[in-house]
Amino acid sequence: MSSHNTDPGVDPIDPADSLAAIKDEIESALKEAGKGPGSVVVTAVSKTHGADHIRPLLAAGHRVFGENRVQEAQAKWPDLRSEFPDVELRLIGPLQTNKVKEAVALFDVIETLDRPKLARVLAGEMDKQDRRPALYIQVNTGEEPQKAGLAPKDVPDFLKQCREEFGLEIAGLMCIPPAEDDPAPHFALLAKMAQSLGLSGLSMGMSGDYLIAAQLGAGHVRIGTAIFGRRPG
Repeated sequence: MSSHNTDPGVDPIDPADSLAAIKDEIESALKEAGKGPGSVVVTAVSKTHGADHIRPLLAAGHRVFGENRVQEAQAKWPDLRSEFPDVELRLIGPLQTNKVKEAVALFDVIETLDRPKLARVLAGEMDKQDRRPALYIQVNTGEEPQKAGLAPKDVPDFLKQCREEFGLEIAGLMCIPPAEDDPAPHFALLAKMAQSLGLSGLSMGMSGDYLIAAQLGAGHVRIGTAIFGRRPG
């Protein structure tokens, strides 16, 4: 998907070409799995990439992007959005409560809701701004102590608390499987959990495993390196 390196640190890659190839691969994987076409949306993960790398995708018509950090997104997306107002911006990195005000103002989707304190602050800020980004609960399917997200067993009670105590609508679930694990059981678990809870949104799969995620029911896959090439540094 990328050409030969001229610089050992960075892949000389055309993001729009890469994205088109990825979308074709996803459609083939969906067909193979007996799923309908167009059921998976690619979230282009643009963290650490400047406007010059993002513009080719915007020019090619892509509109769904993911960022890990509120501050970085604030620095580049307002200007891009003034040119491309129909962009959907998704926060896919951890959210600290002191950044909630900015996150609610900037993002259309927040995928990393994982604790009652954050839910409470989000609810208050969304009321204050009268702006309601879609919310996903992050599930720590591997129960890794160093990783954000709720243990699977805690998700039903947290979902109930979000709805009943904080008045939040929850759109779906998100996960990042342990790097060393086969991702398929994690994706299958998340899909089964979402179905049992009546949630339609599923954000799962990244550059190394997005085809598996697509076949197992992902609605959104988060792809950075396979689109943009390796990050410098």
